[in-house]
Amino acid sequence: MRRGFFHGRRLEGGCDPEKKEDKIVSKNFELKKQAVAEITEKIKNAKSLVIVEYKGLTVDEATQLRAKCRAAKVDYCVLKNTLVRRALADLNITGLDSTLEGPSAFVFSTEDPVSGAKILKEFMEADKKEAIKVKAGLLDGEVLDAAGVKKLADLPSREALLSMLCQVLSGTVRSLACVLEAVRKQKAGEE
Repeated sequence: MRRGFFHGRRLEGGCDPEKKEDKIVSKNFELKKQAVAEITEKIKNAKSLVIVEYKGLTVDEATQLRAKCRAAKVDYCVLKNTLVRRALADLNITGLDSTLEGPSAFVFSTEDPVSGAKILKEFMEADKKEAIKVKAGLLDGEVLDAAGVKKLADLPSREALLSMLCQVLSGTVRSLACVLEAVRKQKAGEE
């Protein structure tokens, strides 16, 4: 092989093929390290994460699902399983390696931990052909199986829970006011 040629292509400046490959590998490695760092940060900031298999999803259905997720401030994205596996290892999260096989999409909920699971549940109920399948999830660092994600989706949203709490508190305050008024009337009648 003549100097400056590598697999039938001429390299710039007649440089050594090993050095060129090292630069390519180094650049790819740095890009992957950066991607893993970004995924790690996403997982850290997420209150919940749902991993789904999207084999039967058409482009139109995926677009609809992304729009629903975006409206609820939930991030739906497709990531490389190996990069997610490394990010989970960096965070010392175990138990998801077996689910990171085949096509996987990830739903990150950063505000309401229930919203991502709820959106997926509603989408799966509307789509009777089972285009997506929940593999597993992550809630505050705890690994959930598919049944755990279903239970999470069945929980009321944060807003609904706050509404229930307000109703309970207003009922309690109203009852307390009635009791105090009855005590005042009783004392006023005795005097």
